[in-house]
Amino acid sequence: MTTIGLIGAGHIGSQLARAAIAHGHDVVLSNSRGPETLTDLIAELGPAARASTPAEAAEAADIAVVTTPVHAIGSVPAAPLAGKPVIDTNNYYSQRDGVIAELEDGSLTSSELLQRHLAGAHVVKAFNHIQAAAITAEAQDAGTPDRRALAVASDDEAAKATVAAFIDEIGFDVVDLGGLAEGWRVQPDTPGYGPRLTAAELREAAEAATRTAA
Repeated sequence: MTTIGLIGAGHIGSQLARAAIAHGHDVVLSNSRGPETLTDLIAELGPAARASTPAEAAEAADIAVVTTPVHAIGSVPAAPLAGKPVIDTNNYYSQRDGVIAELEDGSLTSSELLQRHLAGAHVVKAFNHIQAAAITAEAQDAGTPDRRALAVASDDEAAKATVAAFIDEIGFDVVDLGGLAEGWRVQPDTPGYGPRLTAAELREAAEAATRTAA
């Protein structure tokens, strides 16, 4: 049994919590508004879930998930995440996050920005190119023909393998894009962002992507 610690409990976070619990994991959820705002979600999820602060969720996590807007990266607690795999589901939207020069010019990806903030953690880009509802609705057993695939990118191979195993467990094939710098290949305005693709199709879409903003 693994504890998934979620920093952010919106659409993606709540769906990942549902998927994790369905496969026997515990979840600790947090958001910027306080544990008391998660009462209804915790009641739905049942005894395998509890609400806490972001720092407590990070401390409890075997695998952490950062699913907050890019502009909130600075509020993610760094110390308790040291040494842990951290799934980054974020995408950069300048209209929401403000203009971030390093992302606009492509010198960094949003996941590299998070990795810089979480210097001791092992960031893995994942779940940023799937609609939240599809995380549960489109999950299929391993070996299912034409199973949907999700991409991962990380500079740490062990963390990437841990997250890939979790993704496979909850219902998706995995396509390895390489290091964090390659995460842009499935970010907004690329062919891999959004549609349901098999592993072969997702690899093709990632290779066909052209660089815009991160």
